[in-house]
Amino acid sequence: MRRPPAGPRGGLDLSADDALRQFAGAVGPSGPVTVIGGRTQWAVGGAPAGTARELRAPDGVVAFEPAELTVRVRTGTAVAELHGVLAAHGQTTVLPERPGGTVGGAVAVGRSGVRRLGDGPLRDAVLECRFVTAEGRLAKAGGPTVKNVSGYDLCRLLVGSLGTLGLFAEVVLRTRPLPPARRWVAGVADPFELLPRLYRPGAILWDGHTTWVLLEGHPDDVAAQAGIAAAAGLVETDGPPAIPAVGRLSVAPGELRSLGLEPGTFVAEVGVGLVHLAGPVPAGLRPPAQLESPVLEIQRRLKALFDPTGRLNPGRDLLGGAAA
Repeated sequence: MRRPPAGPRGGLDLSADDALRQFAGAVGPSGPVTVIGGRTQWAVGGAPAGTARELRAPDGVVAFEPAELTVRVRTGTAVAELHGVLAAHGQTTVLPERPGGTVGGAVAVGRSGVRRLGDGPLRDAVLECRFVTAEGRLAKAGGPTVKNVSGYDLCRLLVGSLGTLGLFAEVVLRTRPLPPARRWVAGVADPFELLPRLYRPGAILWDGHTTWVLLEGHPDDVAAQAGIAAAAGLVETDGPPAIPAVGRLSVAPGELRSLGLEPGTFVAEVGVGLVHLAGPVPAGLRPPAQLESPVLEIQRRLKALFDPTGRLNPGRDLLGGAAA
C-alpha cells in the first residue's frame, strides 16, 4: 500500500496499535476537545473552553531500551511512574516530576524543570511523537533515534504548544543516567561569579540575595565542587527554594543581574535566563507591542494550518504558556 505523503501535520501513522487508534477515535473529526492529565499545570495558557470534551490519553511504558537511552511511553502515564521504571535501571528523564503530573502534560506545556542548566531544555529530549490531528487522524513526527530528523522537526514545534496543534498520544524520550551523587548547597554568594568556577552544575538559582546550587555527578567530583562552593560561603541544604508560579520572564542570561527586581520576589535560573516571579511581570519588562506582533502572526498562521476550525484546546493561549 502506498504511504500518503507527509504534510505539515507529520506522516500518517500506519503502525499504531489499538490503544492509539481508540484514542484517535475518541478525539474524532469534529467538536471542541481537550486532553486532561493531572491538571498540575492546567492554568498555563488559560483553561480550555468549557464546551470542550475532556479525554484522557492512553497510558503505559511501551518499550524501554536502557542501552540506547530511549523510552517509548504513552502520554497518559504519570511522570513519577515512568521515572520509577527507569530508576530500576539507573536512568531518568528531564521531565519535571510534579504530584500527579503526566508525560503528556509535561510535553504539552514544554516547561523544563529547574535542572535545565545541566540537563538542557525539555524539547531536546523528545525524539518522536505520535499525536492526533484536528481531523482525528493519527500522525507521527521524528524517530526513535538521536539522528532522526530529515526535513521539518515537528516534535520541536509540538512541544510546548499546549495541545493546540495536535493531541499527544505517545512519545519517545531520550533518557539519561541517574547521577550517583547529588547535593544542594546554598548561601549568600554572587552566582554570576560562581557559575564559571563550577563544572557543569545541575542548577544555579538566585533570589537576589541567596544562591542555591545543585551539584551532581561522581561522588569525588561532587565533593570537589562542594569545596569550591563552600569557599564561596555556601553550605549544604535540603533542596531548592519554593519556585514562584505567578509570573514568568525569559531574558538573556547576562541581563539577570540588571533587572532591578526586589530580592525575595523572584527566583532566577542563572545561566539560563528564566525568572519565576511572585507577582505579575512588571510592565517595564514586558516585550513591546511591535515585537509581539510578528510572533502573534506566526502563531495565527500555525494554528490555521494545523487546526483550522479551532477545535483543539480552544481558549488556550500559546503565548501565555510558551515553552522554555
